[in-house]
Amino acid sequence: MAAPEREQLASRMREQAGWCARLGSSLYAHLLEQIALDAGRGGPSAEILAGHSEDPLASALALRLMGAVHRLVLQGEAPALAAHYPSAGGTDRSDAWPAFETLLRERTGDVRALLARPVQTNEVGRSAALLGGFLQIARETGLPLALVELGASAGLNLRWDHFRFDAAGWSWGETDSPVRIACEFTGSLPPRDVAVRVVARDGCDAQPIDATSHEGTLTLQSYLWADQLDRLALLRAAIELARRIPAHVVSGDAAAWIAPRLVARERGVATVVYHSIFWQYMSRDRRAAVKAAIDEAGAGAAAHRPLAWLRLEPVGREGPYEIRLTSWPGGRERRLGEGSPHGRQVHWSDA
Repeated sequence: MAAPEREQLASRMREQAGWCARLGSSLYAHLLEQIALDAGRGGPSAEILAGHSEDPLASALALRLMGAVHRLVLQGEAPALAAHYPSAGGTDRSDAWPAFETLLRERTGDVRALLARPVQTNEVGRSAALLGGFLQIARETGLPLALVELGASAGLNLRWDHFRFDAAGWSWGETDSPVRIACEFTGSLPPRDVAVRVVARDGCDAQPIDATSHEGTLTLQSYLWADQLDRLALLRAAIELARRIPAHVVSGDAAAWIAPRLVARERGVATVVYHSIFWQYMSRDRRAAVKAAIDEAGAGAAAHRPLAWLRLEPVGREGPYEIRLTSWPGGRERRLGEGSPHGRQVHWSDA
């Protein structure tokens, strides 16, 4: 591999290392820094990553690599590295890089094959950032909600109304829910004295996952960061909840799927189209097609058949992650606040 390609790969790894450090994963931040050094000097990381230096940024190359290795750990195929991975019960706080590098050398072909898999997460914590929007819609319309999620992954967040949300001084949701999300809210607080009834849970994803299957559970867990046990616990609890609360997630293109679904909206129900950290993964043309379908449906909305578009998406590559709501009839656009990439830290504005 030529030096420029090695340096480009090293740069990609360092950029993700910075994000992991900022988002609380010291293990992944350290390992990715070491991978960057290893790739730069032509080590096993360079062999595994060869040919991927021009992969689109949205394909999350660094997280695909970390997910590939994590998958082997969770399958019990990397016991030396598992000793350093809290997700696998590891308690060894010494440097994990030697065991990581050994695995790359010994399982180069396996890791490279797994690298072809796309990152697929279902970040349950993001429902905390979206919660206020859902409650605002329910309060303003006074109607039951039909949920329509784009980029739904395994559809775990289609069950948000069965989660428990706890923040300083307030809470919302089922007291006996296995999914308990500790939130940090600043600014004002969203409406909480709102009863919500969800009558439909539908989603679309390019490659949906059945979270209740062994394969689906393994895939979702592998892309979480191995030292963030709170995220792992939330995921596992949400999977258990999904076994008893049905939702329908189909494979397909978001733009093609959403248009007929919005045409078929029911009377007496508020339809809520929503997504979180999804918009950036679509091409400009596909984003335009989705927006056009939502705008067209909104133009025909009425009080007895309202439509809302709720989203948590970054503004630019560095954020902030804005929570925005557009509601019809009327097409009123609001910036409700900001949320963190994993969702549980929220700055709320008066809606």
